[in-house]
Amino acid sequence: MIIGLTGGIGSGKSAAAKFFEILKINVIDADQLAKEVIAKGTPGYLSAVEAFTVDILDKSGEIDRALLRTLVFNNPDQKKILESITHPLVQQLMLKKISLSTSLYKIIMVPLIYETNTKDLYDRVLVIDCDQSLQLKRATARDNNSNILIQKIIDSQCSREERLSIANDIIPNNDTLKDLQTRVNQLHNFYLGYYKNE
Repeated sequence: MIIGLTGGIGSGKSAAAKFFEILKINVIDADQLAKEVIAKGTPGYLSAVEAFTVDILDKSGEIDRALLRTLVFNNPDQKKILESITHPLVQQLMLKKISLSTSLYKIIMVPLIYETNTKDLYDRVLVIDCDQSLQLKRATARDNNSNILIQKIIDSQCSREERLSIANDIIPNNDTLKDLQTRVNQLHNFYLGYYKNE
């Protein structure tokens, strides 16, 4: 069984994923895969440099992800170009990681399920949900970015209502990390029961 774990920026996807990992569930992070496919020397890296020029490289020759993020979120056409490079490569790597996974169910952590219309790739979709004011606060503190950039990222993602419309399961995350862990544990038990009844 494959669970798509999603939520807006700053909603707490990564924190929820860590709690699933504590329960010995394999979590595949699509954002991490996106970093891997444009690592220095990879085909994705070469395509990105060709598309965006050497201006996106830092002093060590790696792609400056913060610079690239700012570039694409200020230009929808550039965003499409980057996605056309990374999405197929991420999909390929994801399938490989799924085939190597050993836990009873697997979690794919991916921010853009609604936006990419990929709900049907998962047996269930789990949404980590929180108030937008909390998203802004958490994401600016974590990423050291401005409120303006984080708000642009939120605006570029689907609305909260759209995201919730594809959810089979929802974990509200407006409270403490302890509350989040309790909710993850409860859902884990549900998934184990669901898996056995499949």
